[in-house]
Amino acid sequence: MTPRKQESGKTTNGTDAAAETHGAALDRYDIAILGALQQDARLSNTELAARIGLSAAPTWRRVKWLEQQGYITGYRAEIDRRKIGLGVLAFVRVDAERNNADATQALEAAIRALPEVVACHYISGAGTFELQVLATDLDAFSRWSMQTLFKLPNVKDLHTSFSLGEVKAGAALPLSHLEPGR
Repeated sequence: MTPRKQESGKTTNGTDAAAETHGAALDRYDIAILGALQQDARLSNTELAARIGLSAAPTWRRVKWLEQQGYITGYRAEIDRRKIGLGVLAFVRVDAERNNADATQALEAAIRALPEVVACHYISGAGTFELQVLATDLDAFSRWSMQTLFKLPNVKDLHTSFSLGEVKAGAALPLSHLEPGR
């Protein structure tokens, strides 16, 4: 007997309907959904379905599956930083004392808590972390660096470069490597 789907998206036997109707691998429809939602996450399910060539119900189930599997981690608006007064984008390489894992983890936690840091990467080569930091102007960045960044645990040195102009930002992730036959 096939389990019936209830309003909640669960079947009568308690399993997830989206998971039961989807295989483990991404197919062309999943890839198309990911691409379309990266371009416009405000698409209605009906609009999304029309774009990818499926009806609304299976499209909705696929989106739910992609969310549950962690392919889609959230939805947000892209905001022009300059329009809200964040005119400075700085790239800050942080050299940390790598004396032990606990100290490095404390620094990571402190960096995560800073709203001015919009991205942070643990890097190879010179430095330990590469931060992308936003500030209203150079004076604000300088004050923030002295009052906040230099006071973080385990910081040995900072090296900063400033963006002089944006060539490309907020780009969608490439998906062509997921297509069959590649």
